[in-house]
Amino acid sequence: MDQLSAMRVFVRVVETGNFTRAAATLNMPKTTVTNLVQSLEGRLRTTLLNRTTRRVMVTTDGALYYERAVQILSELDELDGSMSNSQTQPSGRVRVEMAGAFADLLVIPSLCDFYQRYPQIKLDIGVGDRLVDYIAENVDCALRAGTPTDQSLIARKVGEIGMQAYAGPLYIRNQGVPEHPRDLGADHFSVGYLNANAGRVMTMEFTRGEETVEITPNYIVSVNDARSYVNAAISGMGIVQSPRFMVREAVEKGDLVQVLPDWNCEPLPLYIVYPQTRHLSNKVRVFVDWLAKLVQSLKVEENREQIRKAS
Repeated sequence: MDQLSAMRVFVRVVETGNFTRAAATLNMPKTTVTNLVQSLEGRLRTTLLNRTTRRVMVTTDGALYYERAVQILSELDELDGSMSNSQTQPSGRVRVEMAGAFADLLVIPSLCDFYQRYPQIKLDIGVGDRLVDYIAENVDCALRAGTPTDQSLIARKVGEIGMQAYAGPLYIRNQGVPEHPRDLGADHFSVGYLNANAGRVMTMEFTRGEETVEITPNYIVSVNDARSYVNAAISGMGIVQSPRFMVREAVEKGDLVQVLPDWNCEPLPLYIVYPQTRHLSNKVRVFVDWLAKLVQSLKVEENREQIRKAS
């Protein structure tokens, strides 16, 4: 029996909750997964898992073994990563989740650069702004906007992007232009952005000098996808706070107009998050580092654009 393989299989069974999901995420036959766990139990002369027709439950010995196995496997992965050098390219698959707007407008247009640097890494990009079961779905990491609140995740800030308020010409013709952010909670409508984690529409914050105004949007429609959020504004459904890079083309075409230009919106922080039990392998680390530089280059470009407009 390959004990390391058996340990990895056992850990995945515990994390996914059953043999079928573990086999799927490991790309192994279910019988192989079952046999490896049984062989491991035979070697250790103890029962690690109690099986029923519906679920798998970890025994007391199994819980202790799981904690130690996770630590050992993480240390081994770290050792493998530390031995990588300029002659050894990181390789393998990286499963990453991100919102569609970041995938379409930021990451995918620059992927040729990543491939040229790391031709042996294959990226599986899940597109959507949804709750993710990182362990069961075998997700390595996710790019998320806003400060993470899930304490079970490790978060690394990779940058922040500029925000501004916009409205479509149709909305302006029908409702006029707001003169103050408080108008958005009274006479004007916003498009609500539904935070999937919090289960509520996000507030809108504006600052001017020492004055800060936080608004609970007065909305007709709310969405939980950034592209739909912008499209709703273009359609005249209300005012939005959007990252500048997402609406640049719409503004150039005249489909969106900046409003409340004297008020600043807090920059939107971007984080890479991953579960505490998931070791950040070398292949994931180089992707995270590349992504951080990509976000930083976007910020530099935004600053240059602001300088051009001011001059």
